[in-house]
Amino acid sequence: MENQSAQSKPASASVPTAVVNGATLFAGLLDTAEQVRIVEDIRRVVAAAPLFSPLTPWGKPMSVRMTSAGKYGWYTDRKGYRYSDVHPEGSDWPPIPANVLDIWRRLVGSERMPDCCLVNFYAEGARMGLHQDRDEADFRWPVLSVSLGDDARFRIGGTTRGGPTESVLLRSGDVLLLTGESRLAYHGIDRIMPGTSTLLPKGGRINLTLRVVD
Repeated sequence: MENQSAQSKPASASVPTAVVNGATLFAGLLDTAEQVRIVEDIRRVVAAAPLFSPLTPWGKPMSVRMTSAGKYGWYTDRKGYRYSDVHPEGSDWPPIPANVLDIWRRLVGSERMPDCCLVNFYAEGARMGLHQDRDEADFRWPVLSVSLGDDARFRIGGTTRGGPTESVLLRSGDVLLLTGESRLAYHGIDRIMPGTSTLLPKGGRINLTLRVVD
C-alpha cells in the first residue's frame, strides 16, 4: 500500500488481511446481514436494468452476464470496450445502492465517489480472462471489488501481459482493493466453486466493481 495516492488510502478502521500481488484483500469484511442487504439492493438494480450478455469486440459472447448502476455503465460489443450513460435497452442506469457506496467510503473515503458499479453475475462455468481495467480517465483512483455468493479463484499478475501471476480464493463478503501499482494489474476469475455459499438461493456469484470513470 506504500504507492497509493492520498485519495485512495484505506480508512484505518478497516484492517487488510492480505496483500495479493499488490492488491489489498479485506477478507470477510462484510458480515452475513450486510451481504443479504446488498443482494436485495442489487436485485432492485437488476429489475431496473436487466442483466445482459455482452459481446467481446471480436464477436464472442462473454460467459458472465452483467449490468451496472451509477452515472455510467460498462459495456462491450463489436465496437469495443467503453462506458455508456444508458443501458443497452435505452434506459438510464439506476443509482448505486447506498449500502454499496458505504463500502467505498469505508475503504477509500468520500472525497471522490465512484461513477460506476459494474454488476457481474457468474453462473456455474463462467469465468473472466485476464484483463486490465483501463477505460477510466484517472488511474489514481482505485478499483474496489466486492464478492457475494460462491467462492471464486481470482488471479492477478503485473501490468504487462504474460508475466507471473498469483491466485487467491475470494469468498462471499470479501472486498479487494486494486490501487497503486495493482490498479492496472492484469486480473481475472479462473473459475467459481458451485455450492460453496448459500447467499444466492440458486447459486452463482455476484461481483460488484466500483470505479471512478471521469
